[in-house]
Amino acid sequence: MRWRKSNEVSVDEENPYWMSFSDMMSALLVIFILAAVILILQLMERQKDFDQKVSLLEQAEQVRRTILDEAVDELRQRGIKVEVSENHTVLRIPNALLGFDTGAYEVLPRYQPTALEIGEVINKVISKEHRVNFLDTIFIEGHTDNRPYNNAQIKGNWGLSTFRAISLWQFWSSELPEAERLNRLNNQDGDPLFSVSGYGETRPVNDQQSSEDDYRLNRRIDIRFTIRRPLSAEYEGVREVLGGGATK
Repeated sequence: MRWRKSNEVSVDEENPYWMSFSDMMSALLVIFILAAVILILQLMERQKDFDQKVSLLEQAEQVRRTILDEAVDELRQRGIKVEVSENHTVLRIPNALLGFDTGAYEVLPRYQPTALEIGEVINKVISKEHRVNFLDTIFIEGHTDNRPYNNAQIKGNWGLSTFRAISLWQFWSSELPEAERLNRLNNQDGDPLFSVSGYGETRPVNDQQSSEDDYRLNRRIDIRFTIRRPLSAEYEGVREVLGGGATK
């Protein structure tokens, strides 16, 4: 029997680098799959974080709405008619309940019992169920009608409106029972929950001011409830990952 030497050469023998290239491609494929899995997990985690922030924001909006609705209901049960305005963010106290005359800012004695009840109810509805944790600031906002108030010491309508807010705040701070005083409340950052501001005649209830009734409507106090919101930078960071970059 004759043995004939085969001239056939295996692919691996003919291409000595084939196995190395194949192994390298397999390794790159594994790396690519692992990177894709990691990216997906990161996106899922960021989506979860984003969803949590949205959920907290929705909770805060609901808490604010509940606070305002409960305050209005309880005050009306006591015969005190207040209003909710501006997308359920403001509790409006009309001048009929506080009695600010033209150019005046003190809460007069005959209106003080009503003002005290309003303060009691506000404390009651925001002190329930850790609601204060969802709030950032509650502004006591003073307003005037559009007639010029010429008083250099009080700085005109701006000062007059601010003094009205300060007057109500000081009244609550001194006359509410100590355990119910609003100045004891802080937000989650440890800052005082309440603040005061004045808008002069710049935010009228009605633009047509030609009668005493028109003027009286604009002399008022608004209690504005602002809620805690995630920082805009946190929103942007999540949006850049989920959307491939922030839009301008």
